[in-house]
Amino acid sequence: MSELVHQLLERNARKYPFEVAVRWPGGDSQMTWAELNRHANALSSYLQEKGVARGDKAALFISNRPEFLMAFFGILKTGAAAVPVNVKLTPDEISHILTDSGANSLVFEDGLRAAAEEAVNLCPGVRVALSTKELPSLTARYSAGDPEVKIDTGDLAEILYTSGTTGKPKGVLLNHNSIYLVGSMMAYKADIRHRDRCLHLMPLSHSAPLNLFLVGSTYAGATSVLGNFTPQALLELCHQEKVTHFFGAPVAYLLANRIPNISSYDLSAAKVWIYGGAPMSRDAVTAVMKNFPGKFMGVYGLTEAGPNGMALFPDEHPQYAGSIGCRGTVNSEIRVANEAGEDIAPGEVGEILIKSPTVMMGYHNLPEATAETLRNGWIHTGDLAEKDEEGYLWIKDRKKDLIITGGVNVYSKEVEDVIALCPGVADVAVVGVPHPEWGETVMALVVAADPGNPVKQEDLYKFCRTKLADYKIPRIIKFAGAIPRNSSGKVQKHLIKAGYRD
Repeated sequence: MSELVHQLLERNARKYPFEVAVRWPGGDSQMTWAELNRHANALSSYLQEKGVARGDKAALFISNRPEFLMAFFGILKTGAAAVPVNVKLTPDEISHILTDSGANSLVFEDGLRAAAEEAVNLCPGVRVALSTKELPSLTARYSAGDPEVKIDTGDLAEILYTSGTTGKPKGVLLNHNSIYLVGSMMAYKADIRHRDRCLHLMPLSHSAPLNLFLVGSTYAGATSVLGNFTPQALLELCHQEKVTHFFGAPVAYLLANRIPNISSYDLSAAKVWIYGGAPMSRDAVTAVMKNFPGKFMGVYGLTEAGPNGMALFPDEHPQYAGSIGCRGTVNSEIRVANEAGEDIAPGEVGEILIKSPTVMMGYHNLPEATAETLRNGWIHTGDLAEKDEEGYLWIKDRKKDLIITGGVNVYSKEVEDVIALCPGVADVAVVGVPHPEWGETVMALVVAADPGNPVKQEDLYKFCRTKLADYKIPRIIKFAGAIPRNSSGKVQKHLIKAGYRD
């Protein structure tokens, strides 16, 4: 039976009151389960006094710090839904989320005060704005007891705004039951145990870091180690904190893997290295595995599913690295269907569909988009995959990113995987751009490994000809200092296309 998400914290505070719940960089900076729960309770009491109640929405604008945990659990204890806001957003983007969600309160990181206050000034509906600087004083003034607010597991617990890689983000509605089930699934599948140490460097405003790994580690009673991602921080914190579990986007591993002295860090405490959020080729996975000792697990899912979906487990990596797996997780089902809605045969390409008790209630205030994505209980992911003879799925492209040139399909990921192997290439993204005769043509945006000695266009063309059919070879190659990505590591292809048109 499901529990309320904040009850996981309350249970740990009773079971392990003096054990460490959370650690973060900066000396011996840590907090016990009892202390974390007390801070969350005080914040909850304060918010209730200010009128925040069951059914409301309360936003948090905080990086990966202990105050995020206090605010997240404290908001849930009021019966309100938490609305995490990415700390890299501009005031206009923040105000859009505050207005769209209907948030009546905001807890913000004091170091981000200027952006928070500018956003709040644009949102008359936000009645309460509290800085993290004030949280310690609340704990001294308000009750440390668990609030007894009547809440149901079917109540809305979160509004998570999608990455917005194709435009305006949409608010995904998730209830307590969905979050509990997806967090407990992750703890089970990734073997997260009491006294393990889980490193959280990816933004906690995103679904996988928050629901899979923060909630999953809380479910298990594991210690959360907090930080904000840099390649050096990943290696240093794993070394210093004896981290057992880390989840990161593929780009996090690839950047850390380039650090020359990576072998000087002791990473041997790791039980499982987990990656997801974007496709990762077999060559990339294999390269990372050489320098990161331990087991690897790839996860695939959508925020709209909790996030939930499927996984490639450690014992499958030697043969199937680059695949996303062959079956749903313990509480999800997977189908791959063609345009007619029929299951595809091996060797065919179709859209991945996910069914699970963790799927969203819908998109906030977007009934038509909800009906398009969630049909008969199945999330239509928009991801295209090929099924092999053994049932393993291999991501080919986003449905919206499929390039049709002269009536022939080109899957951008296939082209990207080839160009990424070319000597002198550090990063690449492939998109379709308008063409007067063929409808679309293939364009590659390339980042050179050595800007002082960049790879030449003719060398790229020559390399592609050895590995790709002629119609798949980019007709346009452009160079850039970086590929535009959002904070979860996903390529923002709409920006690349817009830049080409400009």
